[in-house]
Amino acid sequence: MKISLGPVQYYWPRTTLLAFYERVATLPVDIVYLGEVVCSRRHEMRFSDWMDVAARLTDAGKEVVLSTQTLLESGKDMRVLADIADNGRYGVEANDVGAVQRTRGKPFVAGASLNIFNPPTLDIFTEAGAKRWVAPHEMHQFDLRALQHARPAGMQTEVLAYGRLPLAYSARCFSARNRNFPKDNCQYVCKDYADGMLLETRELQPLFVLNGISTQTAHIYTLIDEIGTMKNMGVDIVRISPQQHHTEELVSLFHRVIREPSESADALAHMLPLMPAAPCNGYWHSKPGFEFVRS
Repeated sequence: MKISLGPVQYYWPRTTLLAFYERVATLPVDIVYLGEVVCSRRHEMRFSDWMDVAARLTDAGKEVVLSTQTLLESGKDMRVLADIADNGRYGVEANDVGAVQRTRGKPFVAGASLNIFNPPTLDIFTEAGAKRWVAPHEMHQFDLRALQHARPAGMQTEVLAYGRLPLAYSARCFSARNRNFPKDNCQYVCKDYADGMLLETRELQPLFVLNGISTQTAHIYTLIDEIGTMKNMGVDIVRISPQQHHTEELVSLFHRVIREPSESADALAHMLPLMPAAPCNGYWHSKPGFEFVRS
């Protein structure tokens, strides 16, 4: 089983991103996904910058995949998509059906936002060229097990095992709306929230996290104590979504549990203080997503 590091979902400054990926080059991570997947207005990293980071990570022995934006809204977005699809060196994670069409005939990774929930859908994307699929975040383990039995030969399966879950994408930017700014003059307010902006209920209970046009879970999805189960069902890759602090320690914990699944309970105990919010794993257990069920 391999470890992947998903694309950074938040708007981090360019210097922060470059320093982060310098550290990633030394981590026990096999696959690194790069690129802006949320909002094209986050412009500090240009395509050439991502390609430079990709080259350095490749030199460090990592498999690099360029991720496409999840919601395409403009001609500029389409031009960036074309640059990614035609890069000629690195794999592509298609997070939108338009990206699938643009990469047709070339091997690609079918992202979680494509919502592959059953064998016929997986077959469609396999015929389009997918070599790997990322399970939808809401998929529970029983459906995943059934799909594993039916997946095409050679198809790799990847599961998000740590991070906030993106629940929805909207053409409206809720981070800007919170400051009474229009989306086209958002003042890049999401840069003020390195792990997203918490939205609470009137009873001050965590509800969602706003991340520009993306609405995420307030709690942190974690499946570190399900590594043994995922190994048994043939999951090839577990993905970690980066956070502002402690990503390196989280990667080390997952690396440890992959080598020795019996240490998952101890690893989870060490992980909890490193998390910016409470854990959840309800979807995996076919329960409300915000619940946390201990294995």
